[in-house]
Amino acid sequence: MRIDKASLVELNLVMQSMTGFGRGTYNNEQWQATVEASSINRKQVEIVTNLPRSLQCLEPNVRQLTLPHISRGRVQLTIQLEKTSAEDSTQIRINHEIAKSLESAFSELSKSIRRDVFPTSGDFSRHPHIFESNDLDKIDPEIAWKTIEPALIQAIQSMNEMRSAEGIYLKQDFNQRLKALSDFTKSISELAPYRPQRQRELLEKRLSDIGISFHDNDDRLIKEIALFADRCDISEELTRLDSHFEKFHDYLNSTEATGRQLDFLCQELFREFNTIGSKANDAQIAQTVVEAKTEIEKIREQVQNIQ
Repeated sequence: MRIDKASLVELNLVMQSMTGFGRGTYNNEQWQATVEASSINRKQVEIVTNLPRSLQCLEPNVRQLTLPHISRGRVQLTIQLEKTSAEDSTQIRINHEIAKSLESAFSELSKSIRRDVFPTSGDFSRHPHIFESNDLDKIDPEIAWKTIEPALIQAIQSMNEMRSAEGIYLKQDFNQRLKALSDFTKSISELAPYRPQRQRELLEKRLSDIGISFHDNDDRLIKEIALFADRCDISEELTRLDSHFEKFHDYLNSTEATGRQLDFLCQELFREFNTIGSKANDAQIAQTVVEAKTEIEKIREQVQNIQ
């Protein structure tokens, strides 16, 4: 399968989770590159690269290639580069000249302080240039990048395939829970118009129980019912809920990363249902609001996984 940057762009057109893992390899006649990419949840984007010490100069290249495909989450990239053929690779080379120079330095030190001082194996191993590797210390970074880049692209694609697969399942879960919230909203809207009438009946019963008589067109009763109807009016909240549901679906079908927007909408949905619960003054509506807020919390928890 051909791996290129265009393939990465196509994967970005679907909803993605922030958790995933991918591995990529690429080799030519001399070198073989292996890249492992893993991602976990983060509110912001964070890219951590683990490159061989001699190739740290390639970190900007790695970040520049990776950043366009990650909008949120912590991505760790572990990059290895080694000789294609073991026969062509001498893992450790001894610099005899530096080793002899270190030995001579100890001899001069012995003469200077007039007592014998001998270098130990630890002295030789601690010196940075006595034991050298033939592989990465002398490779041209440009040549190394030509080997690493295809492996990195493959690793990112593999990771994003896993993120996209999980994103599909999350999207299905969101749609089911949004359907439940829409049903709760419909139920509340059907119950809302009857609250003033129930409040009137409740007031009439209370007045009757304490022996107060009144007429059907009593101005005081009519005024009290009108004030109650105004205080418990939730038409604005219901309208905003419908708007938020529509916007939520738009974000779910968006080709851009919408995790932050979805998180904000969850807050707004919770706020609207909370306001309805406070204004409703109705036990059945209050129970429906509790169930709706429980669903929103479940959605919000999953939204934290969305890129």
